Amino acid sequence: MLSPYEELWEKSLNDTVETLLAKESKSRRGDRDHTRVVTYRIPHNSAVQIYDYKDKRARVVFGPDLIMLDPDEQFTVISLSGDTPKRPHVLPVIALLLGPRFSTDVVVVETADHARLSLKLSYNWFFDVDKANDEEAQKIFSVPDFIGDFCKAIASRVRGAVASETFDHFHKHSARVIRSAVFGVNKETDKINNRLVFDSNLLNITNVDIQSVEPVDQRTRDALQKSVQLAIEITTKSQEAAARHEAERREQEARGRLERQKIADEAEAERAKTELLRLQAQSAAVESTGQASAEARARAESSKIEGEAAVEQADLAAQAEKIRAEAELAQIKAKQETEIGHQRSLNELEISRARDLADIEAIKFKSIVDAIGADTLQSIAQAGPEMQARLLQGLGLKSFLITDGNSPINLFNTAN
Repeated sequence: MLSPYEELWEKSLNDTVETLLAKESKSRRGDRDHTRVVTYRIPHNSAVQIYDYKDKRARVVFGPDLIMLDPDEQFTVISLSGDTPKRPHVLPVIALLLGPRFSTDVVVVETADHARLSLKLSYNWFFDVDKANDEEAQKIFSVPDFIGDFCKAIASRVRGAVASETFDHFHKHSARVIRSAVFGVNKETDKINNRLVFDSNLLNITNVDIQSVEPVDQRTRDALQKSVQLAIEITTKSQEAAARHEAERREQEARGRLERQKIADEAEAERAKTELLRLQAQSAAVESTGQASAEARARAESSKIEGEAAVEQADLAAQAEKIRAEAELAQIKAKQETEIGHQRSLNELEISRARDLADIEAIKFKSIVDAIGADTLQSIAQAGPEMQARLLQGLGLKSFLITDGNSPINLFNTAN
């Protein structure tokens, strides 16, 4: 509640803003309570610029949103061109629509041969703005009347391009001439670019639609209408002549196909007749040679059966001989295996007997040696040489050599 010395402050707006707010709220102008806060619902895909006169700064709000003005803030009203052709200051707006939208304008051009034409063009446009970037958001409000600005810029390009073309060439290639003038041509690919960008406010023109092309001068309009009628007559006559020629050509082609089909049918009939005669001759030949062929076939079949029987008999004899040979071989093998087993048993018995005899002899020799004794054996071994030594000493001889006459001995080197 207000204190005794307080009163409500009234927020004043200019007449244009009051009118636009009343239109948005669908109320009469003057019904707004000036002591209440000023609110505005920003439509979808649009932007509103609000300027703070106290802080000397502007802020941009994108819709959809509901904004409330501070005491020192005011809406930025944009005055846009409107109507067709475009006139300035026709559409005052608070919310700037971001597009895509289209605008229509009428441009009067003059060709190289001084023919004045009225072109009705429609442009598709939108703002390519990053809503999170404040610098880009402020840039879309840098051109107050962007519609009038880009319509004038495009009209200037179109008038310059059409001024270098003749009326006949422009009438045939108006779309390419205008699109090349507006969007430009890529020098590398020689293709028309797909958009025109205004860097000052990020406006993009994406398409140009030529809705109508009308001569401004009445005489030119009459001459154009007459030339169009003449062209229609020429086209109609040429189409009639082409249709007539096409009908004649098709008739001749049909007649030729009919003749070719007739000749082909006759040739096919002759081939069928020839085939019939050949089959008749073949049937007669078969009929005349049928019996002989049957007899010869029967004899051949009989010979074949006899040969197969002989072959089968030989196979059976060979199998019997094989069985007999296998039986004899098995018998011989069994006999040899039996003899080998018997001989092996005898050899093993002989080896066992020899081993036993050797063991017995070894035991016998060991028993004799043990019975005689080692000293006795030593004495027996030394008795012969000692006796010979005593005999030589008795005869007075130190050594002697006995030989026969068949084995002479060389004694020349004996003294050495």
